[in-house]
Amino acid sequence: MAVWTDRSWNSADGLKLHYRDYDGPHERPPLLCIPGLTRNARDFEPIADRYAGEWRVIAVDLRGRGSSGYDPNPANYAPVTYVADLMKMLDQLGIADAVFVGTSLGGLCTMLLAATDNERIAGALLNDIGPTIDQAGVERIGSYVGQDRRYLSWDEAAAALADRNRTMFPRWVAADWLRYAQRVCREDGGEIRLDYDMAIADNLERAAGKPQIDAWPFYRALDGRPVTVLRGEYSDLLSADTATKMVSEISDVELVTIPEVGHAPSLEEPESLAAIDRLLDRVLAASRSPA
Repeated sequence: MAVWTDRSWNSADGLKLHYRDYDGPHERPPLLCIPGLTRNARDFEPIADRYAGEWRVIAVDLRGRGSSGYDPNPANYAPVTYVADLMKMLDQLGIADAVFVGTSLGGLCTMLLAATDNERIAGALLNDIGPTIDQAGVERIGSYVGQDRRYLSWDEAAAALADRNRTMFPRWVAADWLRYAQRVCREDGGEIRLDYDMAIADNLERAAGKPQIDAWPFYRALDGRPVTVLRGEYSDLLSADTATKMVSEISDVELVTIPEVGHAPSLEEPESLAAIDRLLDRVLAASRSPA
């Protein structure tokens, strides 16, 4: 496993936020890895194992997840707040631009940030997310987010998570589910529990039944940047139709469908890693092109 340093920054409203910093050359833009709704920096261990050293890899815990502070006001668990947090971190570190690797919610944050300041984006990987989100996936996620489940052992946690998510990862075996559990859960008082603030469900519940905002302008703000869209073959959040439309909406985008995977690809799949290889080649080629 690649070696990292635990670091932190403070949000504008005073929360201490955490990231893993895997060293790499500072003359290249770092890979800035942003996790999904209930996930954390540990999700990006496969990225760090492959690229750290050749690239700097920064994997963040959004507020309310992992080792980042929990927000006393759950209304702040929203993409606009996460983007402000990320921008503050980039400014604090003196990072002009980065290759954004965003899974699900992390991809939404990437699109929103592009609409705010697309000069910060050297390239982007959108992992199983698009400007239009399928309602089936929203309802599935809403059925379990915010439920503070506890387990007596890692094996019990892995088995329970497998029961809930097996249709998303039908090829996974026991070792895969244990690794998954260790990424999404933590030990607490002799129990195993999910590693996020259960209050992140509040905004999701408030949004239930309301029409989605039109996020296509946010996505189009990525135009001119190298973009890769990963879609799990069995995804219930990013439809094949939406993914296909994404290809036609901007100029430099590759769509890769990851076979026999739902929401969201773990980024350990050979197809995912090969797609990231190609994206980084495109980022380097763009950086060498005359303005």
